[in-house]
Amino acid sequence: MKTQLEFRIIVEHPLAGVIYAVQQGRSALLAPLAKSKKELVFEFPLTIADIEADPPRLTGEFSQGPSKKRFIYVNSGSAAHQLNTPWSRRAKVPLYGLKRSILAEALKDWSEAVVLEARIHGLAKDGGPACATIPLLSDWAIADADLN
Repeated sequence: MKTQLEFRIIVEHPLAGVIYAVQQGRSALLAPLAKSKKELVFEFPLTIADIEADPPRLTGEFSQGPSKKRFIYVNSGSAAHQLNTPWSRRAKVPLYGLKRSILAEALKDWSEAVVLEARIHGLAKDGGPACATIPLLSDWAIADADLN
């Protein structure tokens, strides 16, 4: 049985003046749901296609990559359709470390409007926007669907 859950990525300390967006499919982009100088918040659905797979198989228009190494792209600069910027980057936010137990717990609490949330740093070591495969600042965890 396929079940859809909401996912949230919080980008901490994004580079000022640079646009960030989550890639949807091959070229569409999802703007932040909320933004401030300190963080950007993106929310999107993913489908749990096979919770028993190792790692659990997550699909949907925001899921990228092969089934055992799925990730979410967070694009920045011209990769996020920003004009007149020297930056054009994509950060891979890994989904393959998401534990089956967290997914099962989220499914159990599904009626309580939960979201699976992870945090990443918005800057790379060179001071530009995050790029390549980046580590999570916090593991994927269940969070309240309400941002407040």
